[in-house]
Amino acid sequence: MANKNKRKEVVGVLAGVLFTACLLVGIVILSCHVRIRNYAKELVYDDTEQIPENKVGLLLGTTPMLKNGRSNLYFDYRIEAAAELYKSGKIKYILISGDNRRRNYNEPEEMKKALLMYHIPDSVIVLDYAGLRTLDSVVRAREIFGQDRFTVISQRFHNERALFLAGKHGIQAVGFNARDVDTYAGFKTRIRELLARVKVFIDLATRKQPRHLGEPIPIP
Repeated sequence: MANKNKRKEVVGVLAGVLFTACLLVGIVILSCHVRIRNYAKELVYDDTEQIPENKVGLLLGTTPMLKNGRSNLYFDYRIEAAAELYKSGKIKYILISGDNRRRNYNEPEEMKKALLMYHIPDSVIVLDYAGLRTLDSVVRAREIFGQDRFTVISQRFHNERALFLAGKHGIQAVGFNARDVDTYAGFKTRIRELLARVKVFIDLATRKQPRHLGEPIPIP
């Protein structure tokens, strides 16, 4: 009987510890999410008429196809938004920043091909093959491409994080929101985004820098 009571006590203590740990993790995640959202709420735009002009639009990379072979709507909608912003006259150049680490995987080139289909001139498209993470894309836009103010182009949740990073690195940026993907299709992405927002604060605390820097590449 004594052993059974002792086991119950141990289980109760472990359950309490687990609950407290989960609660603390939840508070941290929520706090990071709210801080980033609140910072960016006045810096994101859905309408080309309202958004201020900038020389460069930073188009954040993603893959055109999902693992199941379907088209990636995040990709399609970002291309659509970048083309709309350029044709509205609110940007003069499109800097595409994405991943090119693996053979047969080249986000910037795929996005460039898609933009050309929208009749965006080749001469205004600039490629950054070392945008391995949002942090890399944002910081490299200044350190490599010489832009200390620009317009970020992605879905709103992604823009918010990019703008927060930009602000913390002394960059003046606004965001143009691409159409979002419905909640069901984008559920996994939203979960990853919550964790990515926590990673933002870890990166800032550790003064994380882009994996690759290098020689300046000026945009005319």
